Amino acid sequence: MDIRQLVYFSEVVRQNSFSKASEVLHVSQPTLSKTVKQLEEELGVTLLHRSTKHVQLSDAGEVVFRQSTKILQDFIDLSSELSDVLDLQKGSIKIGLPPMVGASFFPEVLAGFYKRYPKISIQLIEVGAVAVTQQVEDGTLDLGAIVLPVNNNSELEYFQLYEDRLMLVVNPNHPLAECDEVSLGQLRNESFVFYKSDFALHHHIREQCMKFGFEPKIVYESSQWDFMSRMVSANLGIALLPKTICQELNPNKIKTVPLNKPLIPWNLALIWRKNKYLSFATREFISFTCNSQ
Repeated sequence: MDIRQLVYFSEVVRQNSFSKASEVLHVSQPTLSKTVKQLEEELGVTLLHRSTKHVQLSDAGEVVFRQSTKILQDFIDLSSELSDVLDLQKGSIKIGLPPMVGASFFPEVLAGFYKRYPKISIQLIEVGAVAVTQQVEDGTLDLGAIVLPVNNNSELEYFQLYEDRLMLVVNPNHPLAECDEVSLGQLRNESFVFYKSDFALHHHIREQCMKFGFEPKIVYESSQWDFMSRMVSANLGIALLPKTICQELNPNKIKTVPLNKPLIPWNLALIWRKNKYLSFATREFISFTCNSQ
């Protein structure tokens, strides 16, 4: 058994597909299949059931995958610690950013960090906050930006970066456009331009609507706030967007109204995994970002 076999096997499990894993790993599918088969033969057990379109872990596969995750993380930590000792000012960081967060809040931070540490490379992964959380927890990402709250039972540490709130966004001709404030209950018959399901706000807003006794009628879903605002401008629905982002919208095409009952917070945080070795580069980015607030 070697590290390469564990890497290949673990990636097949994560991708739930040999073909997708081969693309991620940049190896041919026959090579990938052969390597996983060799691992099964060495261990004397079947790790994956291949009878369906998607692979399925056997009971033995569950054990090997769980232990492989720990072994591979230890291997990464070993490499990171050695790198810190041998080359203190270099490194790389993988950061997960929801699209709405990245464009509005991180360019200045990234520019300042690069100026101080030009040899540290940063790879930005744009996915929704739900995926960011999962990938930080499993070690795929070093850091992530999400909207609070963080699950109390999660294996995450966090630092709050920004406090904001959601505002109602409507077409200027909408009946609610001239209101001083609105409650969520007033929106029960509206059509919503919503966040995609991999956004934490998708679930949070839906839960708040349910508390007011209605299921939001979702007509469009998007991960891009500019697209959402254009849909509202075209009078195709209403949206709930952070106040900071609302300030960037064209007031001639969009009206924003405070949402006060309830006030839905939009608080941004930087997250990383507990009990995981943090590289020099990652520690410095956390420190730099927190001190920039």
